[in-house]
Amino acid sequence: MKRTAIYTQLLSRVREPRRFIQVLAGPRQVGKTTLARQVIEASGLSTHYASADEPTLRDQAWLEQQWDLARLKARSHPDGALLVIDEVQKAARWPEVVKLLWDTDSHDGTPLKVILLDSSPLLIQSGLTESLAGRFETIPVPHWSFAEMREAFGWNLEKFLLFGAYPGAAPLADDPDRWRQYINDSLIETTLSRDILLLTRVDKPALLRRLFQLACSYSGQILAYQKMLGQLVDAGNTVTLAHYLQLLEGAGMVTGLQKFSGNQIRQRASSPKLQVLNTALMTAQSGREPASWRTDGDAWGRLTESAVGAHLINTAMGTGIQVTYWRERNLEVDFVLQRGDALVAIEVKSGGRKETLPGIAAFDKAHHPTAKLLVGGQGIPIAEFLQAPTAHWLSEKGR
Repeated sequence: MKRTAIYTQLLSRVREPRRFIQVLAGPRQVGKTTLARQVIEASGLSTHYASADEPTLRDQAWLEQQWDLARLKARSHPDGALLVIDEVQKAARWPEVVKLLWDTDSHDGTPLKVILLDSSPLLIQSGLTESLAGRFETIPVPHWSFAEMREAFGWNLEKFLLFGAYPGAAPLADDPDRWRQYINDSLIETTLSRDILLLTRVDKPALLRRLFQLACSYSGQILAYQKMLGQLVDAGNTVTLAHYLQLLEGAGMVTGLQKFSGNQIRQRASSPKLQVLNTALMTAQSGREPASWRTDGDAWGRLTESAVGAHLINTAMGTGIQVTYWRERNLEVDFVLQRGDALVAIEVKSGGRKETLPGIAAFDKAHHPTAKLLVGGQGIPIAEFLQAPTAHWLSEKGR
């Protein structure tokens, strides 16, 4: 979803007469704060903005104070007021406090609308479902797309694959060393130390970091948890690795795609296909010079497939679309999309030569997908594919 679509959706909800708690959930530096400020400016409401993004956690009293300041504005303006709390997950006991304050306002008739911003969707979702069920709506804010980076910065496909989709880092792309330092220090380290380790119990923080590095190095590849254990020192067990991979996914960094199967138990127990959610994480962690990616066919193929996978996952957020992979013996399909009765098999090729697709043929015979797509090579150009959201390829127009 483009930022303009998210902005329009959020602004329309702010202008509704009813009270609401609206959550903008997504990783760091994808534009959540900018979107909120744009909506504040266009809403016409009296507004109070506060951020809990501090080195130490904000306490309950701080959150109550911000809410009281917004209440004063709401009670003195005929149209009420808007409260925006940025990085709300860093305020101590925020779910219980927000529930209490919100229910008090409901009882008193205080016309206060609330927007909560967070950079740890997995963490905030737990708090929302446990304490605020029925009181909130969520708008996912994914990483920027190729279309957005091209429109904002004039990037071509090669630059997008090499430098990913962090708008704050885009001006540094012409200085790769400086760009790499920015990604590693301002994004990766900040996310690991402040969005995961500071807020979640992690018994083996060094293992979490090494798992992130492993996922970046093996993005686009299927790796059994037992093989991961062999790559990592003091790795604990497969349950620990699966949990840490889930935390990294919740912070918008990397994920492990599950194998497509009609049997949900088998699907959950499958070996994950490691996948970065922004190719900048893959290239910045590698230590390679940008030019070396382009001259290494295998590396360029993994980078291209990772960009396609990240695009599918990011644009599928909030749509109910499942993104998986498929493999039987030595036959594989890079990505499988499913929503309802619609089933799409996708194979990615970075080279231009014509190739047979035995994996697609085997999947077709076993599962009868509604569409089979070749991306790159002699199929849909990669740049064209990256400009359409995942839902497009499940629609009749995209088949």
